[in-house]
Amino acid sequence: MILAMDGASTDLSIGLVEADGTPIGDDAWTSRQRQSSELLPRLLALLERHGRSLDETSAVAVSTGPGSFTGLRVAMALAKGLAFALGPPIVGVPGLPAWLDAEPDAEAAIARAGAREAYVLLRGDAEPMIADRDRLAERLAHSVVVAPAELAAAFDLTRARSPRSAIQVGRAAAERLGDGDGDDLARLEPRYLRAPRGVEASGGEASIRWL
Repeated sequence: MILAMDGASTDLSIGLVEADGTPIGDDAWTSRQRQSSELLPRLLALLERHGRSLDETSAVAVSTGPGSFTGLRVAMALAKGLAFALGPPIVGVPGLPAWLDAEPDAEAAIARAGAREAYVLLRGDAEPMIADRDRLAERLAHSVVVAPAELAAAFDLTRARSPRSAIQVGRAAAERLGDGDGDDLARLEPRYLRAPRGVEASGGEASIRWL
């Protein structure tokens, strides 16, 4: 059984997936500042509802973002802690493609990148871009997109659907594990397209594309 979690935004989700990718169950909720106190209790409650236990864990899957700095770190810390304690492999899964997989008719997946900017992955694109609020509203305001509720409200995305992608994160992990090994527990990190405010970027921002 794969434990899967997505903490890349204020709309979080967790899921249980069989080793072959078959969904077992999931849970999703909105939380602005309580991710660290809610993720593990909700995961344990989900296991109990489905008659499963942590001892059955064959892998841990976690969204690597991009998205909320705090949310990504909290989910990554929990995923790493479970993988270290229980011993199974850990798999990092890009978050925006998982959001799109969960909503097949959505044109784009959008996560917050700042007060007036967002990370945007258009369906069919290999890599996300960054868009400012005005450009995003011009391009996608009336399109079906996947975006956290708080971002949709702030950026006037009238047809946004909240992300609920833990099952897709788990399925992607199952596919990867079927083809090989998981990620290095010590080296796996959230994927930030650019450094958070006040943190010096190691590779610069020259490669970031703008919508």
